[in-house]
Amino acid sequence: MDYLKKFSLEGKTALVTGAAYGIGFAIAEALAGAGAKIAFNCRGQEHMDKALAAYKEKGIDAKGYICDVTDETQVQKMVADIEADLGVIDILVNNAGIIKRIPMTEMSVEEFRQVVDIDLNAPFIMAKAVIPGMIKKGHGKIINICSMMSELGRETVSAYAAAKGGLKMLTKNIASEYGEYNIQCNGIGPGYIATPQTAPLRETQADGSRHPFDKFIISKTPAARWGDPEDLMGPAIFLASDASDFVNGHILYVDGGILAYIGKQP
Repeated sequence: MDYLKKFSLEGKTALVTGAAYGIGFAIAEALAGAGAKIAFNCRGQEHMDKALAAYKEKGIDAKGYICDVTDETQVQKMVADIEADLGVIDILVNNAGIIKRIPMTEMSVEEFRQVVDIDLNAPFIMAKAVIPGMIKKGHGKIINICSMMSELGRETVSAYAAAKGGLKMLTKNIASEYGEYNIQCNGIGPGYIATPQTAPLRETQADGSRHPFDKFIISKTPAARWGDPEDLMGPAIFLASDASDFVNGHILYVDGGILAYIGKQP
């Protein structure tokens, strides 16, 4: 048997939420490169237009859908539209998410709920919408984008850590509940990834030194660098493909070794 063929996604339909840029875009690009048909969502037309242009520049014929992933009615309609346009969804990547860096005692309940709604409730709504089709088809892959905050706490991210910790357990429970239907649900936990959103944390300071947070991350990472979105491509293809058919309920941390490392002695 040619085991490399097990990594092929030819003929598969993949939905990657929040894949207009950054990590989601890189994962969608990887899945497309492995042969999948790509669908993604945006909440507004302006982001959609920019995203479609970016996919076209990469030579990817992606289909975009306006949808708020926290709205179950909109999600059900999007899934039905994707099924009509591209076929039943084989692969769902729950990537859409936000973070609010606010000290817990200064964070409003509304802000906390917003983070949990997008980072935890939305993956539940999305998975609930696609699982029936996966059951009928006899297979399916769900990949939840977790975080190192699924395992660790840190200042100012109480809502994000609570949501990502919950997403880890939702991942395990989907695997437990639907594994018998040949549905695998796993997570990817990115480390600190160099994206436009994290660029300010990596800017050279006026005196020529590295940003303090940049130095902190490098010191805590055995790989001694930030990750690139491309570092997530291989893991995403693996978890989306037949090569991972007996991998279920697992969180694959792509963090350069941070979670394994206690740090250097001062």
